[in-house]
Amino acid sequence: MNQLLRNRFVQAIFISALFLQIGIWVRNFAVLLFVMDKTNGDAFAVSMISVAEFAPIFIFSFIGGTFADRWRPKRTMIWCDTLSAVSVFAVILALVFGTWKAVFFATLISSILSQFSQPSGMKLFKMHLQEDLIQSAMSIYQTIFAIFMILGPIVGTFVFQSFGIDVSIMVTGIAFLLSAASLTLIPADHSMERDSKATTLWQEMKSGVRYVLAKKELKLLGICFMAAGLAIGLMQPLNIFLVTERLGLAKEHLQWLLTVNGVGMILGGAATMGFSKKVSPARLLVIGMLVNAIGVGVLGLSTTLWITLVTEFFCGLFMPCIQIGINTLILQNTEADFIGRVNGTLSPLFTGSMVITMSVAGSLKELLSLVSIYEISAVLFIIGLLFIVPMYNKAMPKSIEVQKDSV
Repeated sequence: MNQLLRNRFVQAIFISALFLQIGIWVRNFAVLLFVMDKTNGDAFAVSMISVAEFAPIFIFSFIGGTFADRWRPKRTMIWCDTLSAVSVFAVILALVFGTWKAVFFATLISSILSQFSQPSGMKLFKMHLQEDLIQSAMSIYQTIFAIFMILGPIVGTFVFQSFGIDVSIMVTGIAFLLSAASLTLIPADHSMERDSKATTLWQEMKSGVRYVLAKKELKLLGICFMAAGLAIGLMQPLNIFLVTERLGLAKEHLQWLLTVNGVGMILGGAATMGFSKKVSPARLLVIGMLVNAIGVGVLGLSTTLWITLVTEFFCGLFMPCIQIGINTLILQNTEADFIGRVNGTLSPLFTGSMVITMSVAGSLKELLSLVSIYEISAVLFIIGLLFIVPMYNKAMPKSIEVQKDSV
């Protein structure tokens, strides 16, 4: 661990992740609370925030991953963080001279740029770390995100309530610039061997899709992704109404639900890492999907704060089972040369499904009760679970080898 933390790349990428998470959470909660104030809690407007955040993932995920392999990853990440900051500062000018609806622009642009930055970050892990250090580094990296599931809502709500939308957006821009500055400390990019045969972007995209369609396990994962995406897209934009309608509390109390969920994720991540080598990834995924299906159903029905909080905790506790299960299944069933494109094919299935239901969640709430929407989400989780059951008893291989030149 000391060897890992003394690594110059690890220090820089972790510091960058800290600043980036501060910026993202301040932006997300400032925009959410600001739009709630401006629209008097209009469900359609709130759901459009999530659409602005996740639609670019569907549109740019595969393209961004492909270009990340062609461009220098360090330079790509620095430019993406810098341009995100510039877009955020432009929103401040729009708020002063134009319309408050410009806040959607900050979320949209940052989300687009992240589709180029994130795969570049993964490439840097492969480029600058020995194979035996990558898993430990990724575990710590993911822990940073889990910690901000707790701290992020608190920090974001505090900044907005104390200083308003203008300062919140300014803090976001500064945080993105500090993230970019931290990335300059990473050692210079060096070339990694690539196939010399020239291929077009369109050819690479088609080959990735054909590869997924040819593998039964990946097709089943794709259907599971779609069902889970539809479920999450329905309920995520409406989480704040669990607080205001089902629990009868002020909208700011959403931070405590997310905090409890984040605590569960941190504890669940530590526990899952301990027994994941003994349990097949398909079983992990089934367990995680089942618990979250039950949890979503309970969240929709609950009108008692402690029941909601306990349910949020258990949903967070078993969420790492889903994340680790999915990632391991993809690695098990994908050749090294296709890992990026398989991720780029499956991720849009999940995100695209999520964006579809996010787009209609606000309007659907006008037709159905919040309880009905959450129960529909629970059923969709169960449907996704059923497609993973055929892989439930699949034995776990002794090792998963990833070639060094696969990035």
